[in-house]
Amino acid sequence: MAAPRIRPWRPLTGLLVVIVVLIVALVVGARVSDASLTPKLALDLEGGTQLILTPRTVDGSEVSEEDIAQAIEIIRQRVDASGVAEAEITRQGQQNIVVALPGQPDQATLDLVRQSAQLRFRPVILVGAPTPIDPAALEAQLNPDTGDPTLTDPSAEPTAPPTPEEIEAAARTAADLDQDGTISAEPAATPPDNSSQLWFTEQLAFEFYVLDCTDPGNLAGGDTRAADEAVIACAGDGSAKYVLGPADVEGTQITSAASGLETTSTGATTNNWIVTMSFDSDGRAAFADATQRLIDLPSPQNQFAIVLDGLVVSAPVVNTPILNGEAQISGSFTRESAATLANQLNFGSLPLNFEVQSEEQISATLGLEQLERGILAGLIGLGLVLIYMLFQYHALALVTAASLMVAALLTYLTITLLGWTTGYRLSLAGVAGLIVAIGITADSFIVYFERIRDEVREGRALADAVEYGWLRARRTIIVSDAVNFLAAFVLYFLAVGGVRGFAFTLGLTTVVDLLVVTAFTHPVMQLLTRTRFFGEGARWSGLDPEHLGASRATYRGRGSFAKRTVPAGDTPRTGMTIAERRAAEAREAEKAHASTGGED
Repeated sequence: MAAPRIRPWRPLTGLLVVIVVLIVALVVGARVSDASLTPKLALDLEGGTQLILTPRTVDGSEVSEEDIAQAIEIIRQRVDASGVAEAEITRQGQQNIVVALPGQPDQATLDLVRQSAQLRFRPVILVGAPTPIDPAALEAQLNPDTGDPTLTDPSAEPTAPPTPEEIEAAARTAADLDQDGTISAEPAATPPDNSSQLWFTEQLAFEFYVLDCTDPGNLAGGDTRAADEAVIACAGDGSAKYVLGPADVEGTQITSAASGLETTSTGATTNNWIVTMSFDSDGRAAFADATQRLIDLPSPQNQFAIVLDGLVVSAPVVNTPILNGEAQISGSFTRESAATLANQLNFGSLPLNFEVQSEEQISATLGLEQLERGILAGLIGLGLVLIYMLFQYHALALVTAASLMVAALLTYLTITLLGWTTGYRLSLAGVAGLIVAIGITADSFIVYFERIRDEVREGRALADAVEYGWLRARRTIIVSDAVNFLAAFVLYFLAVGGVRGFAFTLGLTTVVDLLVVTAFTHPVMQLLTRTRFFGEGARWSGLDPEHLGASRATYRGRGSFAKRTVPAGDTPRTGMTIAERRAAEAREAEKAHASTGGED
C-alpha cells in the first residue's frame, strides 16, 4: 500500500488566504466605513468620556439600593447594545452612578446614557416579523407579471439583498394608503380607544416597514414618545416588532411585583413560574378598563405590551378581565426570566430621572507609557524565547521566529477587525494576555521539536521523524491548548473588569496557536526536510542525528539510517511508538539476563 502523498503547500496556501482576507477586510473597511488599521484601546490606555449621574425619583421619595442597581443594569444594557465595549459603569457613594466610555462616543450614545427609563403598558395593535419590508415581495404583490420570480419559482436565481434606499422606497409605497404621494402622521379619523387600528397612520406604517429589529443598534432602548402617542417598538430580544397604541397604564401605578410558582384554586403548587403585580387605585381602574376592552378583541389586539425603556419585555394575552388590581402573568417562564420581569416591573413602579452632575473628558488611567512598557516587556520575553530556541535548537529557532511572527500577525488582524465589527477594545490586561501567549505558543514548538528529536534518536530518517513526531506531538498540543482555552473561558465568564480582557486575549491567542502550529509550523518542517541543510542533518540544523544520540550502528550520514537487524525471537519494532520500543528493549534485556542465569 502506497504511503499518502505529503502536500505541505495546501495548509500554507489556506493560511495565506485567511491572512489576505483579513487584511483586505480591514483595508476596505477603513476606506468605506469607520474601520481603523490599528486596534482600539480601552479606557485605561486611551481615556474617554465620563458622566456622573444622580438618579432622582419623580415624586421626590428616597432612592433605594434596588433602584440604583436596576438603573445601572439598564445603563449597561444601553451601552452594550450601542456597540461600546470596555465601558465602566460603577456606583460612587450613596447615590451617584459613574459611566466612563472609552474613546470618543457619539452623541446618540451619550443621550442614551442620560435618558431615564420609563415603564408603560400599551395595547398591541399589530405584530410583525423583525425584518424590514421586502421590496421584491411588494413588487410581486403589486405587479404579479413583473415581480421577482424567486417568490413563485424556487428554482429561479435569488436576487441581491435590497439596499436601504430600495427598502425606504418600498416602505413609502406601502405606507401611502391613499396614494397621494404624502406620508401623513394624522389618523384618518378619531380613534375611539387606545386599541383602534386608526392609530396606525401612514407615518407609523412607514416607520414599521423600515424598522429592522435584528439590528443591535435598534435594541439600545430609549423611549422618547409621549404616553398618549402610538409607537413602534422592538421586542427586547429582537424577535418581533410591534405597533402599540397609547399607554393605558403607567409604571408608576404599580405598587409591587413578584415572581413565584403558580398556585391552583385548590391550593396546590405547580411547577409553572408566574409573575404577579399589584396596582394602586388609579392603576387598578385603568387596568380594569384596558383588560375589559382587550378581552373581546381578536389576536393580537387582545395583548398588552409591557414596554420598558422603549423595548417590549413581554406581551401577554388577556384571558379574563382583571378588576381587583391584582394581575398574574403566566407563560413559558423560567425562574430567572420570571425574576427578571418582576424586577423590571418593580423598577417601573419608581422611575428614575438621571440628573447629570458632570460630563468631562478623562485621560487614560494608565496611558500610552504603560502600553509602551507592556510592549517592551513582550519584546524582551520574545527575545529571551528566541535566544533559548537558538541555543537549544539551533537553526530551528528560525522556524520558531517565523511561526511567532505569523501568530502575531493573525492576532493583530483579528483584534483590529473585532474592534471594527464588535467594538472590542484592548486593555492593558489584554496586553498581558498577549505576552503570556508567547510562552504558550513557544511551548507548542518545543513539544513538536522534542518529539521529532526523539524519533531521530530512535533511528528514523528525518522525513519520517517529522511525520511520526507530529502525530504524537499533535495530541499533546491539542490537549494543552484545550486546557488553556477552557481556563480562559471560565475566567472570562466568572471574572469582572480588566480580568475579562486578559481572559479574552488568552483564549484568542490559544486558538491562534493551534492554527499556526497546524497550518504553518508543521508544513514548514515538512518542506525543510527536503532541503540539503536540514534533510541531511547538518551540524547546526538542530536535527543532527549523531549529536542527538542516534546509534552509530544505524546512522549512515546524510540523514539516512541503516536498517536494523531483528534477531530471531525478538519483537520487530517497525511502527512502534517510542514507549513501545523502549518497553520491547527492556523485555529483551530481561530475556538476555535470564538466559545467562542472572550472572553479571
